[in-house]
Amino acid sequence: MDKKNNMESDTMKKIAIYDPAMCCSTGICGASIDKELLRVATIIENLKQDGADISRFNLSGEPNAFVENQLIKEQLKQNGPEILPITLVDGQIAKTKNYPTNEEFAQWTGLEIDSEPKKAACCCDESGCC
Repeated sequence: MDKKNNMESDTMKKIAIYDPAMCCSTGICGASIDKELLRVATIIENLKQDGADISRFNLSGEPNAFVENQLIKEQLKQNGPEILPITLVDGQIAKTKNYPTNEEFAQWTGLEIDSEPKKAACCCDESGCC
């Protein structure tokens, strides 16, 4: 699949993920790392490097993003924080209470999903260590 051709097509959607309150922007910090949060953070970073339009908002770090988006504000008022995470695709609710699957990310972006971190060519040696 040619990523450049896919990016030029109309299939790529704008994705916004509204996370529950976490200690940092990705939730992959602290002594024990949640594997699901690691998967999502890695996929989002890889997709962004391939040109995907993905935003992510953390309730504890960016509460204004939740208040300023009327749809998110209404969902929180009606359902409480248990509704998080909420994923919007082109401004519409696509998923609540769970993060998107790899297949959903692929469908919305039109890009191949790579759940392994991409290596920075400028600083890594053969072992992948910088």
